[in-house]
Amino acid sequence: MTSAAASAASSAPPATVTVLTAGYVGPRTASTVTLLRDGDTVVVVDPGMVADRGLILGPLADAGVTPDQVTDVVFSHHHPDHTLNAALFPAARYHDHWAIYQDDLWTDRPADGFALSPSIRLAATPGHTPEDISTLVDTAEGLVVLTHLWWSADGPVEDPYATDPEALHASRRAVLDLAPVLVVPGHGAPFAPTAATPR
Repeated sequence: MTSAAASAASSAPPATVTVLTAGYVGPRTASTVTLLRDGDTVVVVDPGMVADRGLILGPLADAGVTPDQVTDVVFSHHHPDHTLNAALFPAARYHDHWAIYQDDLWTDRPADGFALSPSIRLAATPGHTPEDISTLVDTAEGLVVLTHLWWSADGPVEDPYATDPEALHASRRAVLDLAPVLVVPGHGAPFAPTAATPR
């Protein structure tokens, strides 16, 4: 990278994180759906089940983004509650644990370490499923991690649907070792990790 390019990169605005809708689990289930922006990269993470698609599209419009401006969609894993509304974004590339999909093109690649932009990257975090990935975002406030390692700020301590509880706890520890300032969980509002956060 030239010094001019390095200077331009360092002066670029940091990535931003906007929760479009916070999820929940109970008699009804909804995923937390999040918008990430880093320069020309516009990402929606986990566009899954919600009570009404307006709960995704309304906040997206409030953020000044149309569905066809979304460049990338990330699935933390393949459960329908995190993927159901993927088709809302016709121009996007779709990312999961092992490939990128766009139109009729399937490009194999491991997710771990893959960068969607200078400030947004993926990490393998198995446990809930063997294929779970988390999205790591460098923001002005610090690292934000979008993940299904926790359903909400309260955990649960033991994920009743985890395919590999030992791997889940190892992935939690690995994420917390990164010292994120904020975690955006699979089915709840963002929270700042503390010593009490289930590991």
